[in-house]
Amino acid sequence: MASILNLRPVAGSFSLGDHIYDVLREAILNMKVYEAETDLRLDERALSDALKISRTPVREALVRLEQDGFVEVRPRKGVFVLRKSLSEIMEMIIVWAALESMAARLVTEHATDGEIASLRDLAARYSSDDAKARIEEYSEANIAFHQRILELSRCTMLKTIADGLFLHMRAVRRKAMAEEDRSSRSVVEHMSIIEALESRDADRAAAQVRQHTMKLHDHVRDTWTDLDQPETKNAAG
Repeated sequence: MASILNLRPVAGSFSLGDHIYDVLREAILNMKVYEAETDLRLDERALSDALKISRTPVREALVRLEQDGFVEVRPRKGVFVLRKSLSEIMEMIIVWAALESMAARLVTEHATDGEIASLRDLAARYSSDDAKARIEEYSEANIAFHQRILELSRCTMLKTIADGLFLHMRAVRRKAMAEEDRSSRSVVEHMSIIEALESRDADRAAAQVRQHTMKLHDHVRDTWTDLDQPETKNAAG
């Protein structure tokens, strides 16, 4: 059975096009893409019925989503939300580590004390126990923390590239955060990053961020080995 995304009908007077693309992309980003039980197949008719619009703008949006790497069209099987391979995820995390570690270095040079303090405000909202007990909520807060570092770098191109990558990393981070007590360790590691930024130690800040992200890399590499196996449920169409 094809997956039905959590969608709201679109008002008939609303201009379609980019909006339909944004609605579908956001729904896909909120899917648990890397959970084994998640059905990744999308049904064009079901989507148009849920949105209460014709199939043409849905079809056009799906073409754009395929071009942007969010879905794939499998001949004679249908449209599927794209689940990255293990090697692709490894590469994405490595690139993310490089981008954010550079951003951390720039933060020590360009951010004000008040801006760096805003990172401490974000981190202080969750203790290790809170993060574990409110894992879904903390997962989003964790994403906001890392995006804030990119923002404070004041390097527009760096942030733009990272934002595009992070769209594909979001589901990876969300799943991994709930595994092997990573949420509790994340809280502690965030504070170490903040302390390095507050001390304006560019080398230490860059190293702390890189090490933090590469721990995600090592965790996924060692525990997500099932991604190397061929899909069965979703490949069956």
